[in-house]
Amino acid sequence: MSTLRVPDAVPPPAQDCEKLQKAFQGWGTDEKAIIWVLGHRNASQRRIIRDTYQHLYNESLIDRLQSELSGDFRNAVVLWTYDPPERDARLAKEALKARKKGINHLQVIVEIACASSPHHLMSVRQAYCSLFESSLEEDITANVSLPLKKLLVGLVSSYRYDKEMVDLNVAKLEAAKLHEAIKKKQLDHDDVVWILSTRNVFQLQATFEFYKQNYGNSIDQDIKSFGIGDLASLLRVIIWCIDSPEKHFAEVIRASIVGLGTDEDSLTRAIVTRAEIDMMRSEGIFQHKQDQPGQCS
Repeated sequence: MSTLRVPDAVPPPAQDCEKLQKAFQGWGTDEKAIIWVLGHRNASQRRIIRDTYQHLYNESLIDRLQSELSGDFRNAVVLWTYDPPERDARLAKEALKARKKGINHLQVIVEIACASSPHHLMSVRQAYCSLFESSLEEDITANVSLPLKKLLVGLVSSYRYDKEMVDLNVAKLEAAKLHEAIKKKQLDHDDVVWILSTRNVFQLQATFEFYKQNYGNSIDQDIKSFGIGDLASLLRVIIWCIDSPEKHFAEVIRASIVGLGTDEDSLTRAIVTRAEIDMMRSEGIFQHKQDQPGQCS
């Protein structure tokens, strides 16, 4: 469930733009006014506001926000104001530019490929090409080493069927293939990559359920037991994003605030990218884990 609250009567875009322009004037930026406008508009409404602002004031709203705001608040507002495909394309680019790419970076790409719709993934790929004059697949190939590269390219290159179509016989067969590969520690086996990157979400959820019924453990538990290193960690992120995205993002939020300091980038990404999708469910799961500390993965 979304945490975004759009008022029943939304002002005309020109009126929203006027309020934003006033927020930028004077000695200090009126951050509350910016939140009141942009924080209560959905993605399509924010897109119209950006276009209207450009038309009225002959400047980019994103550029003005960049110049008026600072720190983590600026990063959050700018990410929120981008069109979602452009936002995610930029997040993917930042992840691939990181000098030392750990799972915290690469899980951004998994989230885009596995925790959003096939249509959104296609839009992100198109936005990526337009923004950076290269494909997402090319940049993964150039910047990520094997075996992670093989898995990520498979995920972003696919176009999953997005309707609820499940073949239980196929689910049972592919659960067996996954179990065999995991047991042999062949986590980058072609069968693993093909199944996880091409089957629709409902089919995969049925496969994961057969896995647990037939082999006693959930698939992510067995990956944790049999696998080591970044490949096993990345596979577990994939399983979570497919099977229960809200649990994955609850864990991202939890991990971002434990220990010394807060991982503001991860926290901001989780909140901004899921606010219009399932952040309320993620918040509920996060709170439940906080109340029962032993249940964190």
